Amino acid sequence: MAGKPERCLVLGGRGFIGSHLVDALLDLGYVVRCFDRPHVVPLGNAHLTNPNFELHEGDFASETDVDEALNGCDFCYHLVSTTLPKSSNLDPVFDIESNVLGSVHLLTHAVKHRLKKIIFVSSGGTVYGVPKHIPIFESHSNDPVCSYGITKLTIEKYLGLFYQLHGLDYTILRLANPFGERQRTHASQGAVAVFLGKVLRGESVDIWGDGSVVRDYIHIADVVAALLIALKKKTGEHVFNIGAGHGQSLNELLEAIEKVTGRHANRHYLPGRTFDVPVNVLSIDRARNSLGWSPKVGFEQGLGRFAEWLIRHSEYLKHGE
Repeated sequence: MAGKPERCLVLGGRGFIGSHLVDALLDLGYVVRCFDRPHVVPLGNAHLTNPNFELHEGDFASETDVDEALNGCDFCYHLVSTTLPKSSNLDPVFDIESNVLGSVHLLTHAVKHRLKKIIFVSSGGTVYGVPKHIPIFESHSNDPVCSYGITKLTIEKYLGLFYQLHGLDYTILRLANPFGERQRTHASQGAVAVFLGKVLRGESVDIWGDGSVVRDYIHIADVVAALLIALKKKTGEHVFNIGAGHGQSLNELLEAIEKVTGRHANRHYLPGRTFDVPVNVLSIDRARNSLGWSPKVGFEQGLGRFAEWLIRHSEYLKHGE
């Protein structure tokens, strides 16, 4: 980049996706301001000594903290979420207060600071609800079956509103199920990481239902590539599915893990859960045609890279990481 480098704010920059994105932006010469809560253990720390890296600790629910974080920034990646799909229905009020209100405050201050663009990571797995057809196109109806999906969709609508009212540019990436290096193996979501961790530790794998649930899994390298393209790419569209474009069942996922690790998966089947949509596979035609993006890392290739990385970084396999 010629002249003064542009500054990108990454909300949730210490997380799985955020830490990879921070590294990639720094490699491209951006000044990167990472915003996250105090005491959050960073996933990856290679960027800490980079002179273009800035750490801004704060609370997304605090207007003052968000306002200060936006000051002097050109772009913002919104990766923050305080809830998970499986737990969001237990407290929808908290979901609204912490995610929707915080995001509207963010947009209000983004207009004040004349931000050039916001890139929002939404949920391709929950905003559509039960699919009427597979693969799912961006034009599919939106009928989420969990509060998490409703709040993601609500934030999308407010992004559209602020674009119409104030000209605040935005891109929404509806992600499938990202996986890969640095992902926590003891988290409450992320089947690939959780299953892979259990198999490598020799633990039994809990499967909700009969293992026929199908999901679209995308390697973190391809997610970051899409996030980088969305920063500057101008198209007539604002919403893009980002996934592999095909899916694997949970049983197929475990078979692939057994193949790349050479270890047996001890399966433990449990009753199915009401919020688990049977099949979710995203169409990525729009991203391919308008963004010029397509996934480069095959599922087994990415799974093998993740497994090798976990074996080299055994601290990610331990409890209480």
